[in-house]
Amino acid sequence: MSVVTNTTTIGAIEAPSRRNTELGLLAFAVVIPVFAYLNVGLALDGEVPTGMLGYGLGLGLLAGVAHLAVRKFAPYADPLLLPLATLLNGLGLVLIWRLDQSPRLIRRAEALFGSYSPDAPKQLLYSAIAIALFVAVLVILKDHRILQRYTYISMAVALVLLILPMFFPAVNGAKIWISIGGFTIQPGEFAKIIIAVFFSGYLMVKRDALALASRRFMGLYLPRGRDLGPILAIWAMSILILVFETDLGTSLLFFGLFVIMLYVATERTSWIVFGLLMSVAGAVGVASFEPHVQSRVNAWLDPFSCYQTDPTGACQQIGDALLSFGSGGTLGTGLGQGNSDLIGFAANADFILTTVGEEFGLAGTMAFLLIYGLIVERGVRTALAARDPFGKLLAIGLSGAFAIQVFVVAGGVMGLIPLTGMTMPFVAYGGSSVLANWALIGILIRISDTARRPAPAPAPSPDAEMTQVVRP
Repeated sequence: MSVVTNTTTIGAIEAPSRRNTELGLLAFAVVIPVFAYLNVGLALDGEVPTGMLGYGLGLGLLAGVAHLAVRKFAPYADPLLLPLATLLNGLGLVLIWRLDQSPRLIRRAEALFGSYSPDAPKQLLYSAIAIALFVAVLVILKDHRILQRYTYISMAVALVLLILPMFFPAVNGAKIWISIGGFTIQPGEFAKIIIAVFFSGYLMVKRDALALASRRFMGLYLPRGRDLGPILAIWAMSILILVFETDLGTSLLFFGLFVIMLYVATERTSWIVFGLLMSVAGAVGVASFEPHVQSRVNAWLDPFSCYQTDPTGACQQIGDALLSFGSGGTLGTGLGQGNSDLIGFAANADFILTTVGEEFGLAGTMAFLLIYGLIVERGVRTALAARDPFGKLLAIGLSGAFAIQVFVVAGGVMGLIPLTGMTMPFVAYGGSSVLANWALIGILIRISDTARRPAPAPAPSPDAEMTQVVRP
């Protein structure tokens, strides 16, 4: 009789990295904006634009650097996030360059400032810096759970960023900018990421207490009175931002983000109801005495009634935006053949979606919104796949902040809600916006890499050694 000992080892479950899929999608994300660039040049001058080769090589180089960073430092990350962000960024550069060619905007700038400086080259530079920040996030942030250590530090930093614009002059009626060394920065764009970090760490610890209900009223489980403190404090902070900075967009983003994360952490519908009621009450209260907010509300209710009389220009901008969407129809006028530049210098920033609506039409606008929706969906999928509660809350918080920003910008331009001072992520002109949103994508990619990474192989147990008796 012989004894044979077999030792079995259970290996880690292999998972595809999907980096080649990402590379293929990135190729399309670069080719589509280059083709759009060519289309604009042919529509405006009937010639191939001279800068098309440089634009294509520049965008391709940025996409390649980002892809190599993901392949090296986050090999198991979601393969769609980077191509979707690259596509939006590339199309945004094309739209900004298209508006740079507008004779009306050039004449207006020369009349006001004496010279005209195109914005597309500056946006390309901002995009290059944003990709460098994206790579830095992947290199430095080895594990997203490290951010949990800085829960209350992030709260302090976020408050500083939200309060800083209060001490700088208002721009177009709202205090959302700060000036440092000749550069203007919009702190609210970065604050949304830092606030999400704070909310994730705070709610992970307090979610059990916040989920407790004291009584039931009209089918809703009401939270305990002692647990209303956090939401009341956040509500008060958002109202203060709205009052002292007249920044409706950041106020909505700040409070809406907290309510979304609170609902996800506690699974209590009552928090959503309370949040909506408090946001409506706060907005109505501030609109009753704040002139800037009143003008935005009046422009939203009936922009054409005050088209010629509103000194702030809000009615004229909203009216021109609605006319642009209407003239675009279903399929649009074609790239380079619209008149959205009549809106003025805000056409490539707050109102860049009107250029999309006029020149791409309803179909193109829905395609843009679908791309944004896909980014949010991949962020939510990352939250579902995350293995730790902090990662789940952080991914859903970042996705929620991104979704709220798209909603308030698109809703304001389309006349669904009052206009805000926020910009369309990746597409609109602005260094702060493109930097913050590329950092947001970097953090989501880091979380998805951790969530999709194969689990390490378990240590062999004594049961793994099996003794088999072989009879002669």
